[in-house]
Amino acid sequence: MSLDASARWRTGARAALAALLAVVPASALGAPRFGDFPVPAIHHGATARPLLADAHSRNYATRLHHAAAGKADFAGRYVLATWGCGASCTMSAAIDAKTGVVTWLPFTVCCWDADVDAPLEYTPDSRLLIVHGARNEQGGGTHYYQFDGKRFAEIPTP
Repeated sequence: MSLDASARWRTGARAALAALLAVVPASALGAPRFGDFPVPAIHHGATARPLLADAHSRNYATRLHHAAAGKADFAGRYVLATWGCGASCTMSAAIDAKTGVVTWLPFTVCCWDADVDAPLEYTPDSRLLIVHGARNEQGGGTHYYQFDGKRFAEIPTP
């Protein structure tokens, strides 16, 4: 390969690598960030009355109705209802502010580290939920979930 061809190849390879890194989500390079999971808009209207469509939701009707008095604070159009379920334990559900549909976090969270301010981290403008602690009293650590409006899907991390 001539010197000119080698220089052109290196330049092309650098450009290809830069382009690849530009499209790889930050979550692939480390822990997911709220900005990696943006929402198109944030609901600013009143929150719909929670639909108590299953026995689990009916058992926690008071908690869900109390949370629905607030504004959307998670994933653009959801109110994340969270309450204690024992010593150092929380349970949670996402209430769709537009429809009232309730989606339960599929586990309780407990046993988070003393330096953690809140076991669940979330923002109104992101579909990312960061969970600190043990899920259903199993394991521990920090776990990342993406909410698609129907379920919480765990995001694998290195």
